[in-house]
Amino acid sequence: MAATMSLPSQALNIFTCEPEYAALATELAPEASIYSATSALQDPHHVQARPSLIAKLRRADLMICAGSELEIGWLPMLQMKSNNPKVRDGQPGVLYAADVVDALGKLDKVDRSMGDVHAGGNPHFHFSPTRIEQIAEAITAKLILLDPSSKAVYQQKLADFRERWQQAESKWAQQAQPLKGQKVVAYHSSYLYLFDWLGMEQIGDLEPKPGLPPTTSHLASLLELTETNKPMAIIYTGYQDSRGANWLSKRAGVPALQLPFGPGVDGIDTLFELYDKVIADLLAAAAEK
Repeated sequence: MAATMSLPSQALNIFTCEPEYAALATELAPEASIYSATSALQDPHHVQARPSLIAKLRRADLMICAGSELEIGWLPMLQMKSNNPKVRDGQPGVLYAADVVDALGKLDKVDRSMGDVHAGGNPHFHFSPTRIEQIAEAITAKLILLDPSSKAVYQQKLADFRERWQQAESKWAQQAQPLKGQKVVAYHSSYLYLFDWLGMEQIGDLEPKPGLPPTTSHLASLLELTETNKPMAIIYTGYQDSRGANWLSKRAGVPALQLPFGPGVDGIDTLFELYDKVIADLLAAAAEK
């Protein structure tokens, strides 16, 4: 009996928009063929609908993306050109994380003057352990819907992941106690969920408006802010321009810290390793303060 439950009855093709969902899908369906359209060194807002991506989506049984308009600039074109009815919006083969979690930063009204903002809320859910667990449950439900004969296998994979994830979350929460109340300046709202989870405060944004690069006057205002409310670090991701962070770091005497934004870089293959690395880097910066 155990042998028959060890593998799904079919190998699904799973297309993800971001590497965090590829890593999560691998935990839940390791026998599937899983592909991420972007890397952790790539801004998920801006992606070209390349022929290779079209070909991958054309073969997909399931598409997993953040949603909340994060991929609005490229995903609809990809869906259209792939001509795959399984992954059209509203079909069983589509899962947007934004549809299954409660987003932070929702706005009642958005216009162009506000920059690159998302009315449906911040789409970078993967730094919220609770939301990751909710998304894992939603992915498992999709897997069962698409491959019902393997229901017991997927349920067992979810149970295993949930147990390991909850144990790790308890460990991370304990390790991260020194970070509670720490202040940071960050680039964009990329780590909003991380700061919310750890009880940290983002006191300033390197962008004058979301999606716009730092200006001289904006950096000067941030420098004034750091003089009266000194942060622990100035944080940015691997795909964001480091020049503004380094300018402010040098003048404010505050370390600039590039945090990994997803699996697939710097020897980080899983969400567990991503959280381990991010928390370790933040603790190292806090110790230097």
